[in-house]
Amino acid sequence: MRDVDLFQQALGLEEPWWVERTTFDAAARRLDIYLGFERGARFECPECGWGDCPAYDTTEKQWRHLNFFQHEAYLHARVPRVECSRCGIKQVRVPWAREGSGFTLLFEALVLALVKQMPVNAVAALVGETDKRLWRIVDHYVSAARAALDFSDVRRVGVDETASKRGQQYVSLFVDLDRPRLMFGTEGKDAKVFGAFRLDLMEHGGHPEQIRDLCMDMSGAFQLGAAVHFPLAEVTFDRFHVVKLFNDALQEVRRAEQETRAELKKTRWLWMKRPEKLTKHQAAHLAQLLRPSAEALQTAKAYQMKLSFVDEFWTLPPSLAEAFLRKWCRWAKRSKLAPMRRLANTLWAHRAGLLRWYFSEISNGILEGINSLLQAAKARARGYRTTRNLLNMAYLLASDLDFALPT
Repeated sequence: MRDVDLFQQALGLEEPWWVERTTFDAAARRLDIYLGFERGARFECPECGWGDCPAYDTTEKQWRHLNFFQHEAYLHARVPRVECSRCGIKQVRVPWAREGSGFTLLFEALVLALVKQMPVNAVAALVGETDKRLWRIVDHYVSAARAALDFSDVRRVGVDETASKRGQQYVSLFVDLDRPRLMFGTEGKDAKVFGAFRLDLMEHGGHPEQIRDLCMDMSGAFQLGAAVHFPLAEVTFDRFHVVKLFNDALQEVRRAEQETRAELKKTRWLWMKRPEKLTKHQAAHLAQLLRPSAEALQTAKAYQMKLSFVDEFWTLPPSLAEAFLRKWCRWAKRSKLAPMRRLANTLWAHRAGLLRWYFSEISNGILEGINSLLQAAKARARGYRTTRNLLNMAYLLASDLDFALPT
């Protein structure tokens, strides 16, 4: 079989396109494949689809293709403009590449597959391209795939922020809790992010009034944004964030007490972890700190208060939940532990969103998973140059996008 016939079949070319010739430079580690079309060939108009348009003139173009073994491969073709009786003179679309790209569809499919697993800089080094060119590929396909998403059936949404860069810079992520999938991400963590999500929801066939449940933390900015932009949605406060409030209050007690109780130093994780997840050594150490004595630790008291809430609250029958919350808050307020008293005030002030869980039973567990994936990818990449790149990676990892690319 001749080389031109081999590459003709390998590229899957159909009439009127064919391989004219190839050149191979072993020293430069490069293969060039030159494509042509039959004289007098007719083409489809790229705008109206009329399929009997003659070539008007041609322009020489080049595309980077998948490597031929260890050698870079490039396609070259004289791409015609056609004269359509309806639309005028238009540039035809070639079947192996998208309009405006310097890469073939197969090369772009490879890049998208690789960047899900590797930092873009590493992929760029692997394929011999600049990271900026690869980010343009990612941005194009993510934007195109997101434009095709339909949010008309979304009813329950979770929102959380995650760090984008050092220095208190964040992005907010919105997820469909029923599917689940990342729907939207935007810079910031204030009330305005809900306005941006509202617009994006409507651009994808959804409507603010269809959102019945929102799951989030107790951020005042988030509560304001939800009330303004999604007034019909019921708010459920995420249980993971509630547990974090308990851990923060507990550690505040421990840090203050360790100034006079040296045995509390370097015990942070003993109080943070679930008892069943402690090692034998850690469990024994914790049991020693919890033992009754005349000088009982205030940290031990705060720890017992934490366990009494997080082990029971979300397991109660709905009819008993509010009474349990009231009783616990009274207990915390009677204690001499200022952090626990402040926590009790916070929980009682937000009781409607806490009790809503008994009807919605939603949490932001999926968002915690997405945040972990995104932060791991960010760590591998040693950060992203722009917030747009970070959000594109988030969509790539968690939005279940269909890129409609060859494989």
